[in-house]
Amino acid sequence: MSHGWRESRRAFGDAARWFVAVTGRVDGRWERPGLGEWDVRALVGHTSRSLLTVESYLRRPAESVQIQSAAEYYRATRSIATGPDVAERGREAGAALGADAVTAVAAIAARVVPLLDEQDGTALVTTVAGGMRLSDYLPTRTFELAVHTADLAAALDEPLDIPRTAAAQALQLVTDLAMTDGTAARLLLAATGRSAAGGFTVL
Repeated sequence: MSHGWRESRRAFGDAARWFVAVTGRVDGRWERPGLGEWDVRALVGHTSRSLLTVESYLRRPAESVQIQSAAEYYRATRSIATGPDVAERGREAGAALGADAVTAVAAIAARVVPLLDEQDGTALVTTVAGGMRLSDYLPTRTFELAVHTADLAAALDEPLDIPRTAAAQALQLVTDLAMTDGTAARLLLAATGRSAAGGFTVL
């Protein structure tokens, strides 16, 4: 088992635990604005799909690798990610969590995260973009958990205390996308307060 796979598993597990923890602090604020068209329940529902797709894709082995990296996955799925069905799937996923969404999210994480204990990252899985190695797909789910749990924490005015492992993997993916898309300079300008970033700077 490679060091990189162990780190990816840890990042995914830490991101999942953060998602469970922040969801546990919703405290009845399910109809509060979450992100865009979504209320908090729909945002939680959408984020839970980052766990559920790992479970479902492990049941759908691929015959070959069509998508070579996490960054390539995002480039391949941009049209899907901006499609009109995404918002509705989020609402449906939120509704599917039922009356006790906090318990449902915790149960999903408790079921899905241990599935990776049986994997070494080499399995080929069939994603919406095509066949991928599990080791290349998993960072996309950590990224989604990290970003959307941050969205959830912001919507609830909770601390943005993202785990370091998940943050490192998510930021690496952002860097990979910026490098391959030719937006590295714009990212650097935004991160250092040189453009419309709400006064934010890492410096």
